[in-house]
Amino acid sequence: MKSASSQFSRVNDIALSVLPSLLNRWLPDGVRVGNEWIARNPRRIDKHKGSFKINITTGKWADFATDDKGGDVISLAAYLCDLTQTQALKELANMLGVEIE
Repeated sequence: MKSASSQFSRVNDIALSVLPSLLNRWLPDGVRVGNEWIARNPRRIDKHKGSFKINITTGKWADFATDDKGGDVISLAAYLCDLTQTQALKELANMLGVEIE
């Protein structure tokens, strides 16, 4: 049985490798600027792109207008879908076709 930590790391690593595709799906109005994806935050009334950014290389993300932030793709999925970290892990693993225990 794999540890929860290793499962999170594995799914995050795989998600990070396809992050631009995930961002196109989750935040289709976003644009890539260098190593960042800049979009409107769907969790609040956000009329303009600019404060919600995701680093495509690291998976770190932040909404600089609200101080919401996270350090990986699973936390972004949890935030966007209003899920717990464990629920987001399972949903993301399923989306990516990754088996977890």
